[in-house]
Amino acid sequence: MVNLTLARRYAIAVMQLAREQGAVERVGSDLRAMASAIGQTGAVHDFFVAPVIERSQKERVLREAFEGKVHQVALHTVLLLVRKRREALLGAIASEYLALERAARGVQTLTLQSARKLDRTEYERLLRKLESIYAKKFEVTEVVDPELIGGIRITMADRRIDATIAGRLTALARELAQAT
Repeated sequence: MVNLTLARRYAIAVMQLAREQGAVERVGSDLRAMASAIGQTGAVHDFFVAPVIERSQKERVLREAFEGKVHQVALHTVLLLVRKRREALLGAIASEYLALERAARGVQTLTLQSARKLDRTEYERLLRKLESIYAKKFEVTEVVDPELIGGIRITMADRRIDATIAGRLTALARELAQAT
């Protein structure tokens, strides 16, 4: 199990180094690319997290694969993880770094689910309304789910607004079950 508190500490330290070098976006992008290349499963991931493989061998492979292709802060972060035997934290650090990067820009993630793809004017009007209500900018992920029947469901952080027909039917069924 990944220690998210530790991953956040690493992400904060890496963010500070990236700010000092004026490379916040590049370092974040490179960390995500390296985490994606190493992956969550498979032979590359197994090599990367295997405790029986010598750290020097892992460092050599990482340098050969990434040196000159990624920012030095990102590369040295991954090398430090290898030296400290904390390779399994890479994905969590990349995620925490992205969250810090969004927070620094004043952006929050938002998932917008609908039964059909919203046309641009509906989408932009809804987004402007949400941005004015919550005084935030949003990074939107659109999801089309025909099972919603109609309406929209908005998820942002721990808040969920369900204005779908499926959601209303579920709420009605719950009320009827409680009434009997």
